Amino acid sequence: MISKRAILAGVPALLAAPQIARAQGAWPNGSIRIVVPFPPGGGADGLARILQPRLQFELGVPIVIDNRPGASGALGAAQVARAAPDGNTWLIMFDTHAVNPALIDNMGFDTEKDLTALMLLGTASMVLTTHPSRPYRRLEDVVVAAKVRPDTITYGTIGNGSLAHLTMALAGRIAGFRLVHVAYRGGGPLGTAAASGEVDLAISSPAALGAQMQAGTIIGLAQTAAEPSRSLPPLPTMVEAGIPGIDARAFWGFGGPAGLSAAIRQRMEAALRAALSNAETAQRIEGLGIDLNPQGQAFFTQFLSAQIATWGGVVRENNIRPD
Repeated sequence: MISKRAILAGVPALLAAPQIARAQGAWPNGSIRIVVPFPPGGGADGLARILQPRLQFELGVPIVIDNRPGASGALGAAQVARAAPDGNTWLIMFDTHAVNPALIDNMGFDTEKDLTALMLLGTASMVLTTHPSRPYRRLEDVVVAAKVRPDTITYGTIGNGSLAHLTMALAGRIAGFRLVHVAYRGGGPLGTAAASGEVDLAISSPAALGAQMQAGTIIGLAQTAAEPSRSLPPLPTMVEAGIPGIDARAFWGFGGPAGLSAAIRQRMEAALRAALSNAETAQRIEGLGIDLNPQGQAFFTQFLSAQIATWGGVVRENNIRPD
């Protein structure tokens, strides 16, 4: 028989148990904000909005998409870096976050120390395009024309110091041609400019330019990865077009502030993996031109550091500065 004294002695532990359970399962406990550090209409924004309903389903709380464009994604990233590590603020990370540390002085945060690179979501070969009114039908046509008339052919990207900008700077240095760079504030404005013929060329991921290519308002000339992407129509790589050493892929990731607890990180990663395993969600993301390749924190952290080292070198070698 259990004595009354034993029962009373166990009461504090019984009362504490629900409190411990609530503490362990306290997150998520309210709406979650995902910062997209670019304007609406680009690939990062589209990816976030496709993920939004599935993450709401998996986590059981409202998900708010917050577009905070500026400084090639650095302004939005800075907000996340300064946020409390409570799991309520997250970031869609893009390849510009690998370039900004070398490009922007005094960002106010350290990408590798102040952000948690939680998961690599996918990558994509960028594509170089032209408007149908222009005479170029191959990358070789552009190179020849640029050598004859240096600094006259324009090309647009999502921003100064973006991966696309660095790729074209590197290609011009290797092949000996010079173009005029025109920076836009994200994939949406770039896509509009490309389709209207505002620039001679445009280079970005299929997430930003794929719809215009499908509609025939722009024409693909070449892709930037060393191996052709499954998300693109058959296009020669820059290497195949005669510019050796070019292997550039846009990437998208999911991150948060530093200092997140293991429980929050594990829960969010599980929710992301569940969302990406949904067939409709995966199909819609791949429809943006993103090759899904979900990789966890250990991989993404090393991947991001390697990208920072690689493209930081290109920034310094070409003396590229922000607008």
